Amino acid sequence: MKRLLLATSLLALTAVPALAARDQIRIVGSSTVYPFTTAVAEAFGKASGMKTPVVESTGTGGGIKLFCSGVGEDTPDFTNASRAIKKSEFEDCVKNGVTDVVEIKVGFDGLSVAHSKDAKDLGLTKQQIFQALAKEIPDKDGKLVANPNKLWSDIDASLPATKIEVLGPPPTSGTRDSFAELVMEAGALKFESLAELKKSDAKAFEKVWKSMREDGAYVEAGENDNLIVQKLQANPDALGIFGFSFLEQNAAAVKDVSIDGVEATYETIASGEYKVARPLFVYAKKQHVDVIPGMKEFIAEYISDKAIGEDGYLADKGLVTLPGDQAEKTRAIAEALTVLTADGVK
Repeated sequence: MKRLLLATSLLALTAVPALAARDQIRIVGSSTVYPFTTAVAEAFGKASGMKTPVVESTGTGGGIKLFCSGVGEDTPDFTNASRAIKKSEFEDCVKNGVTDVVEIKVGFDGLSVAHSKDAKDLGLTKQQIFQALAKEIPDKDGKLVANPNKLWSDIDASLPATKIEVLGPPPTSGTRDSFAELVMEAGALKFESLAELKKSDAKAFEKVWKSMREDGAYVEAGENDNLIVQKLQANPDALGIFGFSFLEQNAAAVKDVSIDGVEATYETIASGEYKVARPLFVYAKKQHVDVIPGMKEFIAEYISDKAIGEDGYLADKGLVTLPGDQAEKTRAIAEALTVLTADGVK
């Protein structure tokens, strides 16, 4: 009986935050979503008179790990994500007592491949990017070999005879995950041998398009997109990978590399013409609502028309806003604090 009471008490502690709660919201996660959430946090602080939430850029994977670590004032209330939460991450949340997670889709972002304003204009295909960055690529007989391409012209004679050097996010980044799925996988499928491999051995195929070069052609530049911009300015031959919103914010220093003949713009992303785009999310810990002051008010500010509307202040910062029907769906989920279920996570 004593063991049962002890187990019940421990379960209660993991399910309910401490009563002596923080008086300031804490948010972690994606560097891509960071500027949008920061803008909302500042607007919330001014309008509500409450403390402005603390927003940290930890990367999508790192943010979700912190968010899912448990319930209580020593854990984050929200996490930004540049991709949807994974099934394995959701299972970790539940295992650690974070059972009530609200998924709020806030808009869209295109993934940009960019270079210095001083560089010559460049256009690449997804297949060419795969050939530049994959650890292994098919040879002319379809056999996988260590990537031999050193110069862009090794891939296609029409491309510059410059060293392949691409600065991008680390494996913990949602931007890295999205880039792999939207560009590397799509580029791999342009090879008949790899399309066949996907049919015969999906896991082996996944390893091919997810494995990036480790010989210096792909450089993990951390979660600091500002550092990538600085390095692109210093080396006009290098390319960098980050979200469209960051490209917009740094238009004086860097410019877009078109992909499959389409440039990343607000219009091409919103219309679906630019195929390297993804939804952006904020996840809320419902178990902290009514315990951490201001969470409902912060959510209300985020989903307001003045924030995520077509002419809202987040659009001014580069967010590609949700179409009307999707915006209404987001508001309905957020206002009702509808929680994710295992069936809703891929």
